[in-house]
Amino acid sequence: MQKIILVGKPNSGKSLLFNQLTGLKQKVANFPGVTVELKTGRFDDFEVVDFPGTYSLKSLSKDESIAIDQLQLAMAAPETSVILCNLDATRMERSLVFALQVQAIAKANNKAVVFTLNMIDELIRFNHFIDTEKLSEKLGSPVFAISARTLIGISELQHGLTKIASTPQDYLVKETEIKQLNAMQASKTLASEFAIQSDIVLKRQNKIDSLLLNSVFGGITFLVIMFFLFQSIFTWAAPLMDATEAGIGALAGLFTRFIGEGVANDFVVDAIFGGLGAFLVFVPQIMVLTLIIGLLEDSGYLARAALICHKPLSLFGLSGRSFIPYLSGHACAIPAILAARTIESPRKRFVTMMTVPLMSCSARLPVYALLIAVLVPDVQYLGGWVNLQGAMFFVLYFFGILTALVVSAVLNKMTATSEQHTDMPFILELPSYRLPHWQPLFYRVLNSGVQFIKRAAPIIFVVSLVIWVLGYFPNNGDLQNSYLATIGQFVEPIFEPLGIDWRYAVAILVSFLAREVFVGVLGTMFSIENADENIAGLAANLQADGLTLASGIALMAFYVIALQCVATVATLKAETGKNRYAWGVFVAYGLLAYAVSWTVYTLIA
Repeated sequence: MQKIILVGKPNSGKSLLFNQLTGLKQKVANFPGVTVELKTGRFDDFEVVDFPGTYSLKSLSKDESIAIDQLQLAMAAPETSVILCNLDATRMERSLVFALQVQAIAKANNKAVVFTLNMIDELIRFNHFIDTEKLSEKLGSPVFAISARTLIGISELQHGLTKIASTPQDYLVKETEIKQLNAMQASKTLASEFAIQSDIVLKRQNKIDSLLLNSVFGGITFLVIMFFLFQSIFTWAAPLMDATEAGIGALAGLFTRFIGEGVANDFVVDAIFGGLGAFLVFVPQIMVLTLIIGLLEDSGYLARAALICHKPLSLFGLSGRSFIPYLSGHACAIPAILAARTIESPRKRFVTMMTVPLMSCSARLPVYALLIAVLVPDVQYLGGWVNLQGAMFFVLYFFGILTALVVSAVLNKMTATSEQHTDMPFILELPSYRLPHWQPLFYRVLNSGVQFIKRAAPIIFVVSLVIWVLGYFPNNGDLQNSYLATIGQFVEPIFEPLGIDWRYAVAILVSFLAREVFVGVLGTMFSIENADENIAGLAANLQADGLTLASGIALMAFYVIALQCVATVATLKAETGKNRYAWGVFVAYGLLAYAVSWTVYTLIA
């Protein structure tokens, strides 16, 4: 199958254009370095390959180096028909530098090039129009004015792209006068003739930035936004969580009617609804977290947040760019570790990757939510805008960030070399403020819940099955005299200093496969004990069991720090290339988690 290569600089609307061409709902984010992998999709009879955004063919980071190497190979490949180069119409000069470099290589490889002037709707707002035919003559390649957001010019591009990709030999790059200049000179010349004045476009952006990047007001706004982020996890998700719990309880009630008494009934109710059901209740919180982070990404605020955080982060040996992996890590550590490739300094990139697992990812959410629901009363202030349980969420996430910063400072001292004197300056493009594109955003939110269930549910099902068998036999549901109790009582002395019994000890050990298994294991065990009381309400069962405040907070502290994700360990191994770093972090964070949780329990108890 012939390929169309899609390239462009970050923040140019390239990913959204890819979505419009292929129909795939790929992630669209409005900050530099979000795309660190190749994305592919079908357009007509062609395969479209979306390459990571880059500013130049001279790489400044590991991420750009990978993208450029792959792009060079793709442009030379015989199956490549067309290079589709996406330009930001509002910042044409910057876009053209990279575009002209790409066009030169395409010409050397006898490949056709098509340019898209994206975000043309922004220019229309300012009554600025570009003569695409004249610009096409100057560039020696076809040019289409489009808006991937409002669909202006998309049908014309699709029709033209199909025609060009079918007969690329008829649309090879033509020699023009502008080719006599280097890429920098040519981009300036073309921009002076065709581009809108930058101060017109940036006028509104600069007004907003004067507030959001203010040394005082900007910092306060950032803290308020972060507090609101974690408040929303409880406040917005609460109705969906209640509905999910009620639905699980209703389904469990139906099954108890239609399945007769016996082992089959106990398995379905205790293992399926007790284990999987207790976990599913917390999926809405993951979707809300994805929604809020998506709003920050698409609006352009994340780049500002990175700029605000650069100075305080630099005190710990990090870069402002570390903020993006850190915030992404609150959804999942794996893409966050990959996002660290955008950090130019190898040392700062290494420190960021090593500390990203301390960010409270979505897998921790069910654990936090369960323990907070047990220990913290549901008290609301300011008309429901501030929730005491949400405030506890903020404390836990802040504790994870604070721990990451302390560990970063230690690692920075340990890895300090002469490189610290040659680090490149912190440079970050501030994208324009834009309203989110709602369809991809809501798809992303829905997909986050679906993917989380797909990833975690099989593990939890298998673990719940094993836990149920061990806890049910040999005495048909007598948990205290089961095989599981024997195993649990063997490991209980390890966790007894935290004030928890063998049931929690088993849940902790098993959750080293995946953190969210903690909820499923407890759900299964407490369902066996309380099968006739509260099938889906695990929090109520834990409250009735008498989990103490000291033990509960110690458990939360443990889960904030411990690295309980095999996939994250594997990703660290792949990115660093060394087993000792990946497994060293796993062991170190496990020991640190135990020490901190023991200290917390000792101080509170």
